[in-house]
Amino acid sequence: MNITDLAKIALMMVLVACTGSLRADCDWQMLGQRSVDHRADHDEIPVEYSEGTFNSVQLRVQGAPVEFSKVTVYFRNGGKQELDIRDEIPAGGETRTIDLQGRSDDRHIERVAFNYRTAESGGGRAVVQLWAKT
Repeated sequence: MNITDLAKIALMMVLVACTGSLRADCDWQMLGQRSVDHRADHDEIPVEYSEGTFNSVQLRVQGAPVEFSKVTVYFRNGGKQELDIRDEIPAGGETRTIDLQGRSDDRHIERVAFNYRTAESGGGRAVVQLWAKT
């Protein structure tokens, strides 16, 4: 088996994953991420570039659990939306899918700010990822 054959097999596996039960993840786009630590309690994920507007967002957590107390989405048109997330998300977990308000052409995300708390577990740092769906 040569490299071309391996590349074809890898591509087929990706296509199968996106058409099967994992289809929902193929609709999501990661807009940015931020490493958070035990010292800070407020941080932001800037969105440098994204194509189009989005209908919903989700925060995903890696490395260590994060407890969110306030999350705000800021849009390029100056608007903002406070999200109702007051949960501890475990490492490897995610928030529920949260629908964005307003007209679809007003939902260009500029940044997401969040207040949080992490456990003083001595473990690794948490990484908060911002995902959005069209």
